[in-house]
Amino acid sequence: MSRDATFEEGRETPLYLAALDLEDLQVLSALSQDAVFPITEMRWQARARRFALLLNRFRWEDLPAAERHKRTPERVQTLLVIDNVLKVSSQGIDRSDKDLILSLLAVTFTPGEDGMGEVLLTLAGDGALRLEVEALEVTLKDVTRPYVAPSRKVPKHPE
Repeated sequence: MSRDATFEEGRETPLYLAALDLEDLQVLSALSQDAVFPITEMRWQARARRFALLLNRFRWEDLPAAERHKRTPERVQTLLVIDNVLKVSSQGIDRSDKDLILSLLAVTFTPGEDGMGEVLLTLAGDGALRLEVEALEVTLKDVTRPYVAPSRKVPKHPE
């Protein structure tokens, strides 16, 4: 006999998602929009062909549009990992400024030949990170419990 799930059985669980195509990447991009991170939390492991960011991700999935005025906004620390990376370049970022805080706006992919392509991490303030990849493989994994967003505000964008 089946029964309805209880509220207690539906506890929040951390996100752990992968993107292997453009459609999946759009979901990861939407979930990581407005994530902030210190420049010191970027790592490129050339031998492993892996680029990783430790983000303070805004929990968009926890705040439906209809409830945004009722609930306290939250963030969670999240690893954004791009594998199969052959080359990393940046634009509009002062990498010598160790106190720099960056804000992620979008993650996109431009396909090339034979599955290769470029992952572009678009940052607020005209900054960007471009990663040449052999194949698209991106993961997003929450690594801490959610916490109240320090600003207690929902990020806003000009329309």
